[in-house]
Amino acid sequence: MQWNIKRWLATLITASAALLSACGGGGSGEHETLDVVRLAKSNANLSVLAEAIDAAGLATTLSAAGPYTVFAPTNQAFLDLLAELKVSKADLLANKDFLTSVLTYHVLGSKVVSSAVPVGQPITTVQKGYFKAGTLGRSLTITDGRNRVSNVVTADVVAQNGVVHTIDKVLLPANKNVLQTAIALSTEAQPEFSILVEAVVAADLVTTLSGDGPFTVFAPNNAAFAALLTELGTTKAALLADKPLLTKVLTYHVVPGLVLKAQVPVGSPITTVQKDTFTVNAALAITDQRARSANITATDVLASNGVIHAIDKVILPKP
Repeated sequence: MQWNIKRWLATLITASAALLSACGGGGSGEHETLDVVRLAKSNANLSVLAEAIDAAGLATTLSAAGPYTVFAPTNQAFLDLLAELKVSKADLLANKDFLTSVLTYHVLGSKVVSSAVPVGQPITTVQKGYFKAGTLGRSLTITDGRNRVSNVVTADVVAQNGVVHTIDKVLLPANKNVLQTAIALSTEAQPEFSILVEAVVAADLVTTLSGDGPFTVFAPNNAAFAALLTELGTTKAALLADKPLLTKVLTYHVVPGLVLKAQVPVGSPITTVQKDTFTVNAALAITDQRARSANITATDVLASNGVIHAIDKVILPKP
């Protein structure tokens, strides 16, 4: 499949550029005879992408039959990436492994026009990582594996071997697992999930949550743990020392598989790794096995091996 990507990416990009110049928009079949690589090379606004395809050795792949969907970053998107990563264009193009991973993360192994993009669902790329599509007004947005958001600026440029959607930010695959993501969300100034991280370490669950997964983690914030200590009449030290209880409670917050907000089965029992269930209502409130309620306060924080949803109360399994 990777060989097919090279040829197709170039074709789609060329078509995207030519059509944008001629019509100011997408959705035309005018360039259906061009493959992705030639599309990119014919569009001045996609010239850096064309260089990147060549540097990664993907031109032949993206010129193949496909069909593919390519999310094609503009030149400005690449300039912004260089500033973000603090590297030069020469350095980026010389890093073939990274470049190949990033470029194939922009490619889907089938033709998906904008109206068929599954909004709110995990979308798996040729690179094997996933991202999430959303909407902003009438336009599509893409949230990548590092929770950065890109806008689709030109959609549905048809090519010989698929379709191209031009985007304003280079997408990056996830580079942190769910535990590392929770750590990254906890800074010295704002230690949002630091107690959760301490608890995972104390329960010896670091290796588990660093595994392939995927996992869906309902992550209690520090205020949630503080409230639990009061409710149980215990201290943090005592809670962290009670490994059996801690393991039971923490694994009750983990659901096997990748479940984004749009996929949460409202009103139906959700089985956890701990084996007990909880339910979620339409207002994103969780009811646990002790009839206690917790609110989901943030959703769809993506990670390499799953997703995190933040909650404002520690949920509890059966006694």
